[in-house]
Amino acid sequence: MADVRPFCAVRPREGLEDKIAALPYDVYNRTEAREEIKKSPLSFLRIDRAETQFPVDMDMYDIRVYEKAKALLDEMMEQGQFIEEEAPCYYIYELTMDGRTQTGIVACASVDDYENQVIKKHENTRAEKEEDRIHHVDVCSAQTGPIFLAYRSRQEINERTEAVKREKPLYDFISSDGIRHRVWKISDSESVQSIRENFRQVDSVYIADGHHRCASAVKVARMRRKAHPDYSGREEFNTFLSVLFPDDQLMIMAYNRVVKDLNGNSAEAFLEKVSGRFWVEKSDGAAYPDRKGRIAMYLARHWYMLTAPVSDQEDDPVGQLDVSILQRELLTPVLGIGDLRTDTRIDFVGGIRGLAELERRVEEDCSVAFAMYPTSISELFAVSDAGLLMPPKSTWFEPKLRSGLFIHRIEP
Repeated sequence: MADVRPFCAVRPREGLEDKIAALPYDVYNRTEAREEIKKSPLSFLRIDRAETQFPVDMDMYDIRVYEKAKALLDEMMEQGQFIEEEAPCYYIYELTMDGRTQTGIVACASVDDYENQVIKKHENTRAEKEEDRIHHVDVCSAQTGPIFLAYRSRQEINERTEAVKREKPLYDFISSDGIRHRVWKISDSESVQSIRENFRQVDSVYIADGHHRCASAVKVARMRRKAHPDYSGREEFNTFLSVLFPDDQLMIMAYNRVVKDLNGNSAEAFLEKVSGRFWVEKSDGAAYPDRKGRIAMYLARHWYMLTAPVSDQEDDPVGQLDVSILQRELLTPVLGIGDLRTDTRIDFVGGIRGLAELERRVEEDCSVAFAMYPTSISELFAVSDAGLLMPPKSTWFEPKLRSGLFIHRIEP
């Protein structure tokens, strides 16, 4: 059963939340991060990407970068830009995008639940990306970016959440990308106990987004447990900052693919090979795939709709994914792309960028693009429950959770 705990959050002083809240650190490249901080000097990105405070040739993984992040966080707390709760509580975090709302519980999830696979993953992590966040969490002694978790919706939690949302929010602002963010605090003992007990009835929780942040938090916990062999399990380093959403409120967008070249084929020869593996229809213009098993392809300034053959992988929760079908039927045998994590000939484009971005990439630096039908939350759950892993870049969640709204200190 899931152990989901209240905590004493460090959070922005009321009135500064819209100036501090920032998109996740890995949304930006180095140049974009610097530009964002110029526009928003209080942005939490200063702390999440502290290399921006150094000359441009500074190694972003230098220990001084992480020490600077800690100094900036300490400074903002000393100046009263952040405050720290005196008693553990939960928060409700509501995000509204394009008229669609999703509401999660901000809490701390259990490292032991991750180790025991109550909290389940669906993708592998890369060691070098983990190392960055391990150093950041360890030096700052704080978790600064929440893990996006999902669970099967429970009526009791939903009713409690909706009751709290009738009260005045603690924060209510619209970020520069048009997302409305609202936050409420849950501090009364009866509500806190009810929420914790209800999550104890949840048998599985799923990482939707933030696999690297999660793995890094767990590895810091292991380090601190080793350094404190008499730990009780109640220490803050035994948990990690999370926002937990019911599955029926979530939207997964496609994670699309662009490929740099046609593996020595002309456009005509490539199209002929694709036609031998998919039913191919030329489209009048750009069009999204309308159902599972359909993939839109942009080649030589034309759009095509590909329909996959009947799958013999229906009993395999990974093999029947559209991203797996594309890999198995086309990327590997026709384009010669094997490992998606290391092959530099392929790139990935979040569905939020639309089909126009795929056209732009093909016109500028790629040869072909594939627009996918989104992976469903039920497919994600099925893969995770089977203890399997999806291909890289299978899901794109929107809207993105903001960093800096909630910070979890993990002293000692």
